[in-house]
Amino acid sequence: MNARVNYASTQTDVGTAEAFEAALQKGRTTGGTLGHLIGGREVNSGEVFTRVNPAHPGEVVTRAHAADETLVADAVAAAKEAQKDWRRTSTVKRAAALRAAQRDFEDRLVEIAGILSAETGKSRLEALGEAQEVVDLVDTYTTQFEESGDFRTRMNSADPNEENTDLLRPYGVFAVIGPFNFPAALNIGMATAALLMGNTVVMKPSDKAPRSGAIVTEILARHTPAGVVNLIHGGAATGKALTAAPVDGIAFTGSAEIGWNMVRALNDGPFGRPVLAEMGGKNVTVVSSNADIDAAAEGVARSAYGLSGQKCSACSRVVVQAEVHDEFVAKLAQRVQALTVSAPEDAGAFMGPVIDEAAVARFEEAVASARAAGATIVAGGDRPDREGYFVNPTVVAALPAGHELTRKELFLPFVTITKVDSFDAAIDEANAVDYGLAAGVFSTDETEVEDFLDRIEAGVLYVNRRTGATTGAWPGIQTFCGWKSSGSSGKGGLGPWYLQGFAREQSRTLPVGK
Repeated sequence: MNARVNYASTQTDVGTAEAFEAALQKGRTTGGTLGHLIGGREVNSGEVFTRVNPAHPGEVVTRAHAADETLVADAVAAAKEAQKDWRRTSTVKRAAALRAAQRDFEDRLVEIAGILSAETGKSRLEALGEAQEVVDLVDTYTTQFEESGDFRTRMNSADPNEENTDLLRPYGVFAVIGPFNFPAALNIGMATAALLMGNTVVMKPSDKAPRSGAIVTEILARHTPAGVVNLIHGGAATGKALTAAPVDGIAFTGSAEIGWNMVRALNDGPFGRPVLAEMGGKNVTVVSSNADIDAAAEGVARSAYGLSGQKCSACSRVVVQAEVHDEFVAKLAQRVQALTVSAPEDAGAFMGPVIDEAAVARFEEAVASARAAGATIVAGGDRPDREGYFVNPTVVAALPAGHELTRKELFLPFVTITKVDSFDAAIDEANAVDYGLAAGVFSTDETEVEDFLDRIEAGVLYVNRRTGATTGAWPGIQTFCGWKSSGSSGKGGLGPWYLQGFAREQSRTLPVGK
């Protein structure tokens, strides 16, 4: 690929565009039925399920076998056996294995993007951005690992005949359970961190994007010994079986309900096991009376409707001061009405389809709920007249205070606007949700910005960011750290404190010279 693409990009070069179009066409064919990878062996058993192209639901793009409890148990057993040697593998060799995978990901970046787009409906920029994030996640974590000094620290000693060392040791086997919206990047990000720290993994991609998860998992497995990376496919039943299996920890990205059920399940026993979970958000943008309204409208539009609002960090609500409310609403509506909603093969598409029929039904229910509450549908609220799971980007104003549409995560291109009388009230309203992933503010008043940074209850913050009011986190540049219901550990991926979550501390006192 000639030009790097990230989530703030607005274009790519001609050569990359042509390569993507070819990869997308190839990605729209099934190419057989996906099997599982257990202990280095391909296993083709289990009920077959299908995945259709959300832009063209008549096209089946993936078929895969679903793993039952027996196959899940086999995968966990294979990972446990392989972990005995993997944890003893030198840190240099572990890092080298991930570097080799990184090069492979880079060589196949456009191929990965084509599969992502075919399976999830992502636009070319979103798909190319995710494929690049795969590369950058491996690079970021491996660089941190290489610079860590083996996470080993020489401690002080009270006895001249003793040496004391503190170090981090792997837990064992991690289940890696990924989402449909970033099925390549997030699966690989979680797995890379686990592997570098000496754990082995059992990967379960979303059943809504199994092929996207499979291609990157198989690349990763190619550069590690048999059983270090295992792959199983399936839906909710497979996920429950993996959660109930004797794994030593879980890395998860998905809904808060499922994530917190995992936390409870892995702490219901004689000892707790770690669950490193990122669980979505109800992300807010605060627009002050001192804001640059054009920048705010652009930032919200880019953040809310990229990937059809199906990002954990997508802006889904705006709290705006009364003095600029009408101006902001008018400018946002103007931008939203200009967005191109189309299939990913359309080079001009900004927003593609939502993931499936259930998402369409959720959109229609949300619009009906807004109308029933007497709200104003400022833009959208309907569906384009075309095949596929398309909905129009929607803006809703004048909902009653505290309405569930301003509180509940929808995972849709659906934004609510709440008018408040003061900046202080805006912060209170911004914090009045259970989630705390991302938040943004638009204000030219430094005192207001400082107040926002001090009081806002979220982990990922952006100030006056017109390229994405609440979105755009990138490995090594921003972290992705959810507060409240949005995260289980208080720390997040992409940043400097993630690797350590995949290991536990051990203190060693040995005689001098041993």
